[in-house]
Amino acid sequence: MSKILMKGNEAFGEAAIRAGVKCYFGYPITPQNEVPEYMSHELPKAGGAFLQAESELAAVNMAFGAAASGGRVFISTSSPGLALMQEGLGFICSTEVPLVALNVSRGGPGVGGIQPGQADYIQVTRGGYNGDAKIPVFAPAGIQECVDLIYECFDIAEKYRNPVMILADAMMGQMMEPVELPPKKEITPVAEIPKVKPWAITGTGQHEGRNVIYSLRMQPDVLEQHVEKMFEKYARAEQELVRYNTVGLEDAEVVFVAFGTMSRLCAETMEILAERGVKAGLIRPISLWPFPEKAFDEIGSKTKLVISTELSMGQMIYDVKVAAKNRWPVKLIHRTGGIVPSSIEIADKAEALLKEVQA
Repeated sequence: MSKILMKGNEAFGEAAIRAGVKCYFGYPITPQNEVPEYMSHELPKAGGAFLQAESELAAVNMAFGAAASGGRVFISTSSPGLALMQEGLGFICSTEVPLVALNVSRGGPGVGGIQPGQADYIQVTRGGYNGDAKIPVFAPAGIQECVDLIYECFDIAEKYRNPVMILADAMMGQMMEPVELPPKKEITPVAEIPKVKPWAITGTGQHEGRNVIYSLRMQPDVLEQHVEKMFEKYARAEQELVRYNTVGLEDAEVVFVAFGTMSRLCAETMEILAERGVKAGLIRPISLWPFPEKAFDEIGSKTKLVISTELSMGQMIYDVKVAAKNRWPVKLIHRTGGIVPSSIEIADKAEALLKEVQA
């Protein structure tokens, strides 16, 4: 299959359509505005429905209702918009309804700016919803990988009956790259939904009886049993959904840990350091939750330093330290406010940190 040149946000929307999305609900917010724009004119052509909500709060709850009916539903937003969606995502977790959400993140906090940022790491991996719940989160490093993940994540969401999150960033959403688009999946006919998805709500129309989805459980023992059942599912996800890439860990003096855009910069940094006589490796988490702790067991005996490299003040570093298990010192290289460092800047800071730990 041939590749075509596409802008990230438009490719993300097309991937969702090809995955069989029935409904999209969204609200404009930079830097993901091209996603709802694209869905508005392309999803109806594929037999789906686009609706621009009056806010992110409305969008996530509209999506909740549509997803509860058994259709494949896609939502997208950016950092402060995702903050507004947290309550709705908690409800969707509690009711075990599948849905895929895309966060094209920007710098923060608050409204922040529209440039790239990764300071949503804690928001997406821990969540701002109440109670015990978890959402699998994947972080692509390029447009093709994001297309492939979005396409797959609808199946993951349905397997686990849970929301699934994709964390991209402003740079990925706005840049253009050649992509190979996947084939279109068939949308489950409405009449077949009760058979294929017996959990979905039904009315009194063409289906007998009513199937109701609810979150409220007033009896403490009933609620406890429900949460424990959810965590049995999350335990399976922690085993089955871990994904990561590693490069050059065997003889690396320095190991970078980076996801998304920063991982691409670290790959360039490794070449710069090699020219300076410093061997570097890279761990690239693709799944942010579950975090790929086992990747750190592949680090070789020559490593003197592990560096969490982030577009934030340091959020992933807490997971990196847990995974390192005090086997190596863990340091941070970061920029924030929408500033993306150069690979030379990262290399200079890495060399300085290496000298510091060797002193």
